Amino acid sequence: MASEFEALAAELTAMAAADHGAVGLANSEDPVEQLAWRRLTARHADRLGEIMEVHGWPTAELVGEDAARAAWLIAQHADRQLDVQRRALGLMERAVGAGGASPRELAFLRDRTLVNEGRKQVYGTQIAGVRDGAPVPWPCEDPERMDERRAEVGIPPFAEYVARFSPA
Repeated sequence: MASEFEALAAELTAMAAADHGAVGLANSEDPVEQLAWRRLTARHADRLGEIMEVHGWPTAELVGEDAARAAWLIAQHADRQLDVQRRALGLMERAVGAGGASPRELAFLRDRTLVNEGRKQVYGTQIAGVRDGAPVPWPCEDPERMDERRAEVGIPPFAEYVARFSPA
Protein backbone atom coordinates (compact mmCIF):
# COMPACT_ATOMS: atom_id res chain seq x y z
CA MET A 1 0.00 0.00 0.00
CA ALA A 2 2.89 2.38 0.74
CA SER A 3 4.06 2.26 -2.88
CA GLU A 4 0.53 3.20 -4.03
CA PHE A 5 0.67 6.36 -1.89
CA GLU A 6 4.23 7.10 -2.99
CA ALA A 7 3.06 6.93 -6.61
CA LEU A 8 0.08 9.12 -5.78
CA ALA A 9 2.38 11.63 -4.06
CA ALA A 10 4.66 11.70 -7.11
CA GLU A 11 1.67 12.22 -9.40
CA LEU A 12 0.28 15.09 -7.32
CA THR A 13 3.63 16.86 -7.04
CA ALA A 14 4.19 16.46 -10.80
CA MET A 15 0.78 18.04 -11.46
CA ALA A 16 1.65 20.96 -9.16
CA ALA A 17 4.98 21.43 -10.95
CA ALA A 18 3.18 21.51 -14.31
CA ASP A 19 0.71 24.01 -12.83
CA HIS A 20 3.53 26.28 -11.61
CA GLY A 21 5.20 26.06 -14.99
CA ALA A 22 2.05 27.05 -16.85
CA VAL A 23 0.35 29.53 -14.49
CA GLY A 24 1.59 32.45 -16.58
CA LEU A 25 -0.67 31.26 -19.39
CA ALA A 26 -3.80 31.90 -17.31
CA ASN A 27 -3.85 35.62 -18.07
CA SER A 28 -2.05 35.52 -21.39
CA GLU A 29 -3.26 37.77 -24.19
CA ASP A 30 -2.93 34.74 -26.49
CA PRO A 31 -6.19 32.73 -26.50
CA VAL A 32 -4.27 29.57 -27.42
CA GLU A 33 -2.18 29.92 -24.24
CA GLN A 34 -5.28 30.61 -22.13
CA LEU A 35 -6.90 27.49 -23.57
CA ALA A 36 -3.78 25.45 -22.75
CA TRP A 37 -4.05 26.63 -19.12
CA ARG A 38 -7.74 25.76 -18.96
CA ARG A 39 -7.12 22.30 -20.37
CA LEU A 40 -4.27 21.67 -17.94
CA THR A 41 -6.27 22.72 -14.88
CA ALA A 42 -9.29 20.74 -16.10
CA ARG A 43 -7.20 17.56 -16.49
CA HIS A 44 -5.73 18.08 -13.04
CA ALA A 45 -9.13 18.74 -11.48
CA ASP A 46 -10.57 15.62 -13.11
CA ARG A 47 -7.73 13.55 -11.69
CA LEU A 48 -8.06 15.12 -8.24
CA GLY A 49 -11.76 14.22 -8.36
CA GLU A 50 -10.81 10.58 -9.03
CA ILE A 51 -8.27 10.62 -6.20
CA MET A 52 -10.80 12.07 -3.76
CA GLU A 53 -13.34 9.45 -4.81
CA VAL A 54 -10.93 6.66 -3.86
CA HIS A 55 -8.91 8.12 -0.98
CA GLY A 56 -10.78 11.15 0.35
CA TRP A 57 -8.64 14.24 0.91
CA PRO A 58 -4.94 13.50 0.24
CA THR A 59 -3.60 14.51 3.65
CA ALA A 60 0.08 14.94 4.53
CA GLU A 61 -0.19 11.73 6.56
CA LEU A 62 -1.33 9.88 3.45
CA VAL A 63 0.89 11.39 0.73
CA GLY A 64 3.36 13.71 2.49
CA GLU A 65 3.46 17.50 2.94
CA ASP A 66 4.46 18.40 -0.63
CA ALA A 67 1.82 16.23 -2.26
CA ALA A 68 -0.89 17.42 0.16
CA ARG A 69 -0.04 21.01 -0.72
CA ALA A 70 -0.09 20.03 -4.41
CA ALA A 71 -3.62 18.64 -4.00
CA TRP A 72 -4.71 21.93 -2.45
CA LEU A 73 -3.17 23.90 -5.34
CA ILE A 74 -4.98 21.72 -7.88
CA ALA A 75 -8.28 22.27 -6.05
CA GLN A 76 -7.54 26.00 -5.82
CA HIS A 77 -7.12 26.19 -9.60
CA ALA A 78 -10.20 24.08 -10.44
CA ASP A 79 -12.12 27.29 -11.07
CA ARG A 80 -14.23 25.93 -13.91
CA GLN A 81 -15.12 22.74 -12.05
CA LEU A 82 -17.03 23.90 -9.01
CA ASP A 83 -18.14 20.35 -8.23
CA VAL A 84 -14.49 19.35 -7.71
CA GLN A 85 -13.75 22.52 -5.77
CA ARG A 86 -16.77 22.07 -3.50
CA ARG A 87 -15.95 18.42 -2.88
CA ALA A 88 -12.32 19.29 -2.08
CA LEU A 89 -13.55 22.01 0.29
CA GLY A 90 -15.79 19.60 2.19
CA LEU A 91 -13.15 16.90 2.45
CA MET A 92 -10.49 19.41 3.43
CA GLU A 93 -12.76 20.88 6.14
CA ARG A 94 -13.03 17.42 7.71
CA ALA A 95 -9.27 16.91 7.40
CA VAL A 96 -8.60 20.26 9.11
CA GLY A 97 -11.04 19.30 11.88
CA ALA A 98 -9.06 16.09 12.40
CA GLY A 99 -5.73 17.95 12.35
CA GLY A 100 -4.75 16.52 8.98
CA ALA A 101 -4.76 19.63 6.78
CA SER A 102 -3.83 23.29 6.90
CA PRO A 103 -6.45 25.78 8.16
CA ARG A 104 -4.62 28.47 6.16
CA GLU A 105 -4.94 26.53 2.90
CA LEU A 106 -8.56 25.75 3.71
CA ALA A 107 -9.23 29.50 4.11
CA PHE A 108 -7.81 30.20 0.64
CA LEU A 109 -9.88 27.37 -0.89
CA ARG A 110 -13.03 28.54 0.91
CA ASP A 111 -12.59 32.08 -0.45
CA ARG A 112 -11.81 30.84 -3.95
CA THR A 113 -14.90 28.62 -3.98
CA LEU A 114 -17.14 31.39 -2.63
CA VAL A 115 -15.89 33.84 -5.27
CA ASN A 116 -16.45 31.24 -8.00
CA GLU A 117 -20.01 30.83 -6.71
CA GLY A 118 -20.55 34.60 -6.94
CA ARG A 119 -20.65 35.00 -3.15
CA LYS A 120 -18.65 37.16 -0.75
CA GLN A 121 -15.35 35.72 0.46
CA VAL A 122 -14.53 35.39 4.16
CA TYR A 123 -10.76 35.95 4.46
CA GLY A 124 -10.07 38.41 1.64
CA THR A 125 -7.57 36.13 -0.08
CA GLN A 126 -8.89 36.55 -3.62
CA ILE A 127 -7.88 39.64 -5.58
CA ALA A 128 -10.26 40.89 -8.26
CA GLY A 129 -7.82 43.23 -9.96
CA VAL A 130 -5.71 46.33 -9.56
CA ARG A 131 -7.04 49.89 -9.34
CA ASP A 132 -4.68 52.87 -9.23
CA GLY A 133 -1.77 50.52 -8.62
CA ALA A 134 -3.40 48.89 -5.58
CA PRO A 135 -4.82 45.35 -5.45
CA VAL A 136 -8.58 45.23 -4.94
CA PRO A 137 -10.14 42.17 -3.31
CA TRP A 138 -13.36 40.54 -4.35
CA PRO A 139 -16.15 41.60 -1.96
CA CYS A 140 -15.72 40.22 1.55
CA GLU A 141 -18.34 39.61 4.21
CA ASP A 142 -17.90 41.54 7.45
CA PRO A 143 -14.75 43.33 6.20
CA GLU A 144 -14.16 44.96 9.60
CA ARG A 145 -13.31 41.54 11.07
CA MET A 146 -11.36 40.25 8.06
CA ASP A 147 -7.89 40.64 9.64
CA GLU A 148 -9.12 38.94 12.81
CA ARG A 149 -10.35 35.94 10.78
CA ARG A 150 -7.11 35.92 8.79
CA ALA A 151 -5.05 35.82 12.01
CA GLU A 152 -7.08 32.83 13.25
CA VAL A 153 -5.83 30.74 10.31
CA GLY A 154 -2.30 32.11 10.04
CA ILE A 155 -2.72 34.58 7.17
CA PRO A 156 -1.00 37.98 7.49
CA PRO A 157 -3.15 41.14 7.73
CA PHE A 158 -4.73 42.20 4.44
CA ALA A 159 -2.56 45.31 3.99
CA GLU A 160 0.60 43.23 4.38
CA TYR A 161 -0.75 40.55 2.02
CA VAL A 162 -1.68 42.93 -0.81
CA ALA A 163 1.65 44.79 -0.52
CA ARG A 164 3.15 41.68 -2.19
CA PHE A 165 1.04 42.35 -5.29
CA SER A 166 1.78 46.07 -5.51
CA PRO A 167 4.19 47.29 -8.16
CA ALA A 168 7.61 48.15 -6.76
